Amino acid sequence: MPYVESRIVIAAPARRVYELAKDQERFPEFMPDVEKVTIVERRGDAMLSRWKTLVEEAPIEWTEEDRFDDDALRIDYKLVEGDLDKFEGAWTFEHRDGVTHVVLGVDYDFGVPTLAELIGPTLEKKVRENSEMMLAALKRQLESENP
Repeated sequence: MPYVESRIVIAAPARRVYELAKDQERFPEFMPDVEKVTIVERRGDAMLSRWKTLVEEAPIEWTEEDRFDDDALRIDYKLVEGDLDKFEGAWTFEHRDGVTHVVLGVDYDFGVPTLAELIGPTLEKKVRENSEMMLAALKRQLESENP
């Protein structure tokens, strides 16, 4: 199964970066490809959300479950419903050397081997670009709040 990992360094405290990443309803304010995030349900350390994004101008929608570990500064997410058979991973936030190192991992699967062979490299590129866009948007938002 394909796995994409993207990293970025943000000049802000890890707790602040983590809290913004948890506030997914705000993503459309500063992430250009995220049209809407609707929180369906909150329960303890978990949340169910519906996403609407654009990939190459095509709308993509899914529902995911996020689990928050406030002590470890970690967000684990998993597809509940959507176009892929598997779409899950984690965000991690580590403060060191005066900055926060953020890692976003995405493990995904089409569920259709012949289709994956045909467009797998394109999909991997899009998953990587989307992950990097999300991380860059977090960085811009946080660093512009605290120059």
